[in-house]
Amino acid sequence: MKNKIAVVDKKFLGIFSMLVACFALWGLLNNMTDNLVPAFQRIFTMDQSKAGLVQVAFYGAYAVLAIFASVLAQELSYRKGVLIGLAIYILGALLYIPACVAKSFDIYFVAIFIVAAGCSLLETTCNPYILSLGDSQTAVRRLNFAQMFNPVGSMLGIVLAQQLILSNLNPATAEERAQMPKAQLDAIINHELFWVCAPYVGLCVIAALIWFFFLRSRDEQSSSSGAMTRVLIAALFSTIPLVVLYFLFPQMNKIAWILVGCLGPVAYVLITPTYRGMLKTLLSTPRYWCGVIAQFFYVGVQIAAWTWLNVYCQRELGVTPADAAIYYTIAIVLFIVCRWVATFLMKYFNPAKMMALFAVAAVISTLGVVYLPTQVIFTVGKFPFSWNIICLVAMSGFMSLMFPTIYGIALGNLDQKAVKLGAAGLIMAILGGAIITPWMANIIGDASSIFTSLVPNASTEWSPDLKLSQATLRASFFVPAICFAVVGLYAFIFRGSKR
Repeated sequence: MKNKIAVVDKKFLGIFSMLVACFALWGLLNNMTDNLVPAFQRIFTMDQSKAGLVQVAFYGAYAVLAIFASVLAQELSYRKGVLIGLAIYILGALLYIPACVAKSFDIYFVAIFIVAAGCSLLETTCNPYILSLGDSQTAVRRLNFAQMFNPVGSMLGIVLAQQLILSNLNPATAEERAQMPKAQLDAIINHELFWVCAPYVGLCVIAALIWFFFLRSRDEQSSSSGAMTRVLIAALFSTIPLVVLYFLFPQMNKIAWILVGCLGPVAYVLITPTYRGMLKTLLSTPRYWCGVIAQFFYVGVQIAAWTWLNVYCQRELGVTPADAAIYYTIAIVLFIVCRWVATFLMKYFNPAKMMALFAVAAVISTLGVVYLPTQVIFTVGKFPFSWNIICLVAMSGFMSLMFPTIYGIALGNLDQKAVKLGAAGLIMAILGGAIITPWMANIIGDASSIFTSLVPNASTEWSPDLKLSQATLRASFFVPAICFAVVGLYAFIFRGSKR
């Protein structure tokens, strides 16, 4: 009977299609942003840790705004959450223009944060929105189906980043840029930053089209009296701490800034009786709060591994950032194919058991990235492949089903009153991308790290351009191994969950 139930009912196809477009949009933005790390490192001649703040801004915004997004959905509707999320994205994308003109990494940091804030509202709203569009028995399959289009957007993001951002980077090294006349260097930076700005601003057109669709749609949920007041109060709790800290303590560690900023939304939940009751329900459900932990490590490993994939290929294969993006594209294609295959197989196999198997394979692949040699075994065109590069790409295939499967298991059979706040917790877990990525960056930049001592056969020769050695770069991939192990443990413990 389960296989005969429609994954998406015909009456929901229009809304479902537009939500799928949102999934593709934030996937596109996520992966374009990953490529800003090597881009800004070259443009502003900064080290890995400073360039990694791009990810702190992007995924930190997810954590800070997720609770506000759940309040929007709870007090108003999923539709209004989508509308506000798209509007905030457009605002942040337009802020790239003054950032480009001023050649300011700080303004880019704020713009990236606002773009990601819009994505946070979209993702917190769209995931449970998808779950609600049909029978609960097909909820995980429906979400996995919608999520299949997220990596399609990701692949488009990689292509855009490669063709518009990375291909327009001047190949001059940091040392060569330091010796250039100021006028020549300014002309190069202006050109590079223009192409950083262009795709984000151009995507505002697509966001606006989706916005108008949802504007014309009707809500099935009516707002209660005082709902807008509660939304505004939640907005103040979510933004005021961040703004105050940013301007009063501009030198504050940005990860600490994000973590302190999360206290505002959490405080709102704790002082509001309705939401406090929802939180109590969620914390009394191990499948849920363990899912939040697993999601933290999964998102962290996905973002970190994809962020440093480009750098790994540059160091191991000696290719340019633009050519390294080809390997990134291959990884995303594999991610898409494996997600489609996994979604089909979920009709016949337990999703949690499938995820446990994928997690074990991912750990093995990660160890291959650390220890296998860069000995070319074949080439495709001008692109060489070695066993460690194959393992690096294969990791993406094994990651494919993890996010929606963790999401569906964690929210399965929850009290419907707590689902929206529960969705916020799972999106807040995207904070992992803001913490795991810098963790890897710190290992990459630290020749004395305990992890580095675990790869004694790797070269310790320091690359002044990439600001790393082979040993430190390979050692940093112990972090993904740890993250995949956590996901595997969650899948094993809750392998009896079918939703």
